[in-house]
Amino acid sequence: MASHYNSFFGSSEEPHFLESCSLCRKHLALNSDIFMYRGDKAFCSKECREEQIEHDEAKEKSWRLSARSLRKKSSEAAKDSAAGKTVRTGTLVVA
Repeated sequence: MASHYNSFFGSSEEPHFLESCSLCRKHLALNSDIFMYRGDKAFCSKECREEQIEHDEAKEKSWRLSARSLRKKSSEAAKDSAAGKTVRTGTLVVA
């Protein structure tokens, strides 16, 4: 079945972002309310949108804490290096 958005936005292989909820993937009907977040994420309900917001905020908080920890270690390593101590560095892999 062709997407009802294809008639407005042209045909494409990828589904339009207004076709389904970004969290639960529930189909978004033309006559239903759509709850938007960050301009390009559509949700079927306030609850789905709030869950995504909470998830994003937790992820951003984790990144800030991780970045703060890395800056602290880098600062300590610079002090140790300046004091003539041996400094070992590691590799951080972020997915």
